[in-house]
Amino acid sequence: MKIAVTSKGTELTSEVDPRFARARYFIVVDTESDVFQAIDNEQNVNAAHGAGPQAAQKIAEAEVEALLSGNVGPRAFAALNAAGIKVYIGAEGTVAEAAEQFKAGKLQAADDANVGGHGASR
Repeated sequence: MKIAVTSKGTELTSEVDPRFARARYFIVVDTESDVFQAIDNEQNVNAAHGAGPQAAQKIAEAEVEALLSGNVGPRAFAALNAAGIKVYIGAEGTVAEAAEQFKAGKLQAADDANVGGHGASR
C-alpha cells in the first residue's frame, strides 16, 4: 500500500509536518517495501488560496491510498475524500514512526477535517 506522510524534510527520519496543505514535502512510502520518495509541495507553502485542493491533487497523482498528517482542513479533506484517499490525522514524530504507527493500526481514519479552513492550520 502507498501512503503519503506530511513532512518537514525529504527523508524517513524527517519530522512529520502537522499541516497538510502547507507541508513542505510529502513522503510517499510503500508500506510493503519501505521504498519512499519525497514530493516537493513548495507551490502551496505560501499559496494565497486553494492550497488544500492543490495539495490533494498532488498526492492523488502519486496514487496513494492514505494520507498521514497532523491536521487537515475542510476543503483539503473533501478533495482527498473525493480522490478516494483515507485521511489519518494526529500523526507525529518522524515519517518512519508515523508509517510504523499506521502499519500497526495505531492511527484511526478521520471522519472529517480537524481544523478550520483558509490557513487556520498554519
